[in-house]
Amino acid sequence: MKLKNKIASVFFGILFLVGFQNITAQTTGELKLWYDKPATIWNEALPLGNGRLGAMVFGDPSVERLQLNEETIWGGSPNSNAHPNGLKSLPVVRQLIFDGKYDEAQALTDKEMMSKSNNGMPYQTFGSVYISFPGHQKYTDYYRDLNIDNATAKVKYTVNGVEFTREILSSFSDQVIVVKLSASQPGNITCNVFMNSPFDKTVPSTEGDQIALSGVSGTFEGQKGKVKFQGRVQAKNKGGEVSASNGIISINKADEVTLYISIATNFKNYQDITEDEVAKNKAYLAQAITKDFGTIKKAHVAFYQKFFNRVSLDLGTNEIAKQTTDERIRNFSKQFDPQLATLYFQFGRYLLISSSQPGGQPANLQGIWNDMLSPPWESKYTMNINAEMNYWPAEVTNLSEMHEPFIKMAKELSVTGQETAKMMYGANGWVLHHNTDIWRITGPVDFATSGMWPTGGAWVCQDLWERYLYTGDKNYLKEIYPIMKGAATFFLDFMVADPKTGFLVVVPSNSPEHEHAGGSGKATLAAGTTMDNQLIFDLFTNVIAATKIVSEDDSFAQKLSQALAKMGPMRIGQHGQLQEWMEDWDNPEDKHRHISHLYGLFPSNQISPFKTPELIEAAKTTLKQRGDESTGWSMGWKVNYWARLLDGNHAYKLLQDQLHLVTPEQRKGGGTYPNMLDAHQPFQIDGNFGCTAGIAEMLMQSQEGAIQLLPALPSVWKDGSIKGLVTRGGFVIDMTWKNNKVSTVKIYAKIGGNCRLRLENTLTAGKGIQLKKAKGKNPNPLFLDVNVKKPIISEKAVIKTVKLPKYNEYDVEMKAGQTYSFSAN
Repeated sequence: MKLKNKIASVFFGILFLVGFQNITAQTTGELKLWYDKPATIWNEALPLGNGRLGAMVFGDPSVERLQLNEETIWGGSPNSNAHPNGLKSLPVVRQLIFDGKYDEAQALTDKEMMSKSNNGMPYQTFGSVYISFPGHQKYTDYYRDLNIDNATAKVKYTVNGVEFTREILSSFSDQVIVVKLSASQPGNITCNVFMNSPFDKTVPSTEGDQIALSGVSGTFEGQKGKVKFQGRVQAKNKGGEVSASNGIISINKADEVTLYISIATNFKNYQDITEDEVAKNKAYLAQAITKDFGTIKKAHVAFYQKFFNRVSLDLGTNEIAKQTTDERIRNFSKQFDPQLATLYFQFGRYLLISSSQPGGQPANLQGIWNDMLSPPWESKYTMNINAEMNYWPAEVTNLSEMHEPFIKMAKELSVTGQETAKMMYGANGWVLHHNTDIWRITGPVDFATSGMWPTGGAWVCQDLWERYLYTGDKNYLKEIYPIMKGAATFFLDFMVADPKTGFLVVVPSNSPEHEHAGGSGKATLAAGTTMDNQLIFDLFTNVIAATKIVSEDDSFAQKLSQALAKMGPMRIGQHGQLQEWMEDWDNPEDKHRHISHLYGLFPSNQISPFKTPELIEAAKTTLKQRGDESTGWSMGWKVNYWARLLDGNHAYKLLQDQLHLVTPEQRKGGGTYPNMLDAHQPFQIDGNFGCTAGIAEMLMQSQEGAIQLLPALPSVWKDGSIKGLVTRGGFVIDMTWKNNKVSTVKIYAKIGGNCRLRLENTLTAGKGIQLKKAKGKNPNPLFLDVNVKKPIISEKAVIKTVKLPKYNEYDVEMKAGQTYSFSAN
């Protein structure tokens, strides 16, 4: 047995020893997750990240474990997965679908169109750093926290009258993970530090006073792993002695110790892995080691708070915040805990800042936190909801910079997707199916059940366009216009006329991951699904609008307008539901996690309480039929759905369902783990991001040609305030409310232009502000007003009348860089 494994076995044994703890409570009002015992499993550990480096902190007094990730450690190497037989099989599959032979179409697709060699590469862990403390098995006064106000973690406990403290951060400014070990009395820091990795053939080494661990990412589905990585650790001490040998750093009787941990890979971009990972890793460590913990922490906090402090939320306080975070999650549905809702909202923002930084990779299915070599669904980018959901909070919660990695990925996918579009479909433009990875694969993966969904590019472009509506940045629009135009070009080539209706349809495709009643009832492939139609409607509509801004030639826009005119409307079925497919196949007893055909309600705005009353009632019927409790990300999406339905109490009920504690003993359904990460189950980060966006939608919306204040405020949030939410049009909203009504509003205009406000009570402008009653359409071009076709309604459907509160709408012409204040009565 290798030396590192012998040492590991000893240290792992210590992990099972139990100490004694006393509760150390946090004060109310702090943005901290806190606990009175160490983490014993990964879903209790606390996440730190700087976009590139992730750490899960366990906090065991006797053996600290920091489970580590670097965002570019992925299996495999640059590759393409488009299937060369796709083009030959395409017309046959289409005809089978048009003939109603869905099972045969699916079988042929599985055989001749799905990728056989590569279903996407896994995101992989680096491994862990362990710090063992002899004699620390018995302890008292235990406390650990994650402070999302400054992106640091802390562990405190007492052994033999000495208080020991660990502070950990993943530095944004210095690109290392730093651990400060201190004690209340000098000469008490004695510990050993080493690294361990689950990869085969990882190589530990000692170089002077540093220890290092080198390896290569895994081979997966025949794709040879070629991402080389290296981690390094160095210790700086005050007092005592430090030595390094045999891959272990030994610290004896120090007063204080700072550990510097760096990781680097040979990854340059999705096509190039020729970086020198050793030189890069040494450089990170050499740059950081010259600074003490306080200096690194100060720069780290300043960097982080530049983003985090843009938004604050106050939903009220009470004494419940003195309970541990896991207990508060366990009891959220039973007790009123407004601060936990606030913490959960801000935790989502914390996670986005920590897992998605400009210049890096976008947040994947687990952000950047993963302890496996083969994680669930390879922790890839699932493009039929999950990757897009990760970025729902980016613009509205004032984190636009965090959007950059997703935009960069879209640019790269538009390149790799051209090859797939031409090879598989004989089409121009670019295509993306339901999954991609760091190598930007665009072919269909897994099975036709989920993978034969060619509409990922349209959803990516919807996200790109939304960012323009929030920023008004025309230079950015010029950057993304070719991507959007390329995606639209693909669908102009790919769509065909349905022989029964004559409507242009996307075929073959599916309503993501959902079986329909055609054929045997086990097939998903269909033509002209509702979600596809909604996505293409948005794509074509947005490209038409963009063409008017950045292009003088409108011939392409005319082609899109002509195609839109040939597409079918949404349909309301026999049960009063919004149909998921062209056929009236929906089952009112169906509880499937995907409700993809309500994309038109959120994140799109095709289904509106104000403009499409029949569709809004059909969407509500569908949601009621599907039920509330589901997987974590699905409940996150439903929070947004109910907010768009202007039902704050139902949206809050979904928050209660989501903040349901999931433990090893309670494994049923979705919810939230003790460390506040989303339980799909297993862990997926999208539910966190979806709920953060959903809380923002409850408090403010801006998709209906107006900025609606408190559109879906639950009655329990009677009084509160929010500062820093951003609307389409670039208006930054600060707002207070009392007795469930708007009290004061302050608006900063980043771009300027007409600001239309909608609220239930009346508004009074501050001195010098011209406030007038709104009339007609909002002239602000960033509030794009869309008109969808009247739905086709089944003769059996019963349509209810929409009853809306009475709203007041006001217009204020605002100048860029100015702030405007209002009071409400």
